[in-house]
Amino acid sequence: MLAFAPRDRLNERDMLRPKLDPPRGVLHARAQPFSPGYGRYWPCDELAPFVEHFWTVAWDEPTPVTREVLPHPSVHLVIEAGASAVAGVPAGRFSRRLEGQGRVLGTKFRPGGFRPFVARPISTLTARTVPLVELFGPSAESLEAEVLALADPAAGFALVQSFLLDLRPHRDPQAELAARIAERAATDRDIVRADELARAFSLSLRALQRLFADYVGVPPKWVIQRYRLHEAAERIAAGGLGDGATLAHDLGFADQAHFIRAFKRVVGHAPGEYAERLAASTDRAG
Repeated sequence: MLAFAPRDRLNERDMLRPKLDPPRGVLHARAQPFSPGYGRYWPCDELAPFVEHFWTVAWDEPTPVTREVLPHPSVHLVIEAGASAVAGVPAGRFSRRLEGQGRVLGTKFRPGGFRPFVARPISTLTARTVPLVELFGPSAESLEAEVLALADPAAGFALVQSFLLDLRPHRDPQAELAARIAERAATDRDIVRADELARAFSLSLRALQRLFADYVGVPPKWVIQRYRLHEAAERIAAGGLGDGATLAHDLGFADQAHFIRAFKRVVGHAPGEYAERLAASTDRAG
């Protein structure tokens, strides 16, 4: 049985604050911090070194629709009826076909942040979905039912939060180093290669690669390029493609041809086509 706190015993620590900044990585849409059925919440202070945020999506779609996301280098713990699991970092974009009614409550871990919860390299989870019981044992068996029984997602996340705290994760300097390095890759446009990222933290390239295999699950080169493609998709959504050569240069690609190939391989469309499809979907919505 789980040892998390029942709803009537949740204290102020468990009351989650909404996260209001726009999400990154949503494809074919101009991302908003809130939309019907969607929300994100900050974790408590004790979980902040490990968890980036909690997120929820609910839908009621009489006609099937497909939603796509360009994933971050993060592991997710997902609560969904009959399908609760831990999802490693996907290799490519994440697509989900939505039909009828449903909802998901997810926990997004910081890069490196899931490693203190499991006794295995995070690379063993990459591109995999593993049932909660397989990773956490019998203590996870009733988590799904307990969480989904609560209509308020914040209350459900309070139970998830208590479940994670009861696993007693210890802060790991290597996990926190991996998070800092991933953050640098996300924010420093001057870093366009893995060896540059390694030097910024006084590591050899091999040491950086080992760290990311153990704690993040994907190579540093993958992380750098993924964050650049996030920015490319955001800039296209904000104002169209504009000068593709300038955008490619700004994002650290060798030339426009390299940028187009990388964008199409991951997103599924060349940048110009993606901009046209986004504009058309916006026109239809308006």
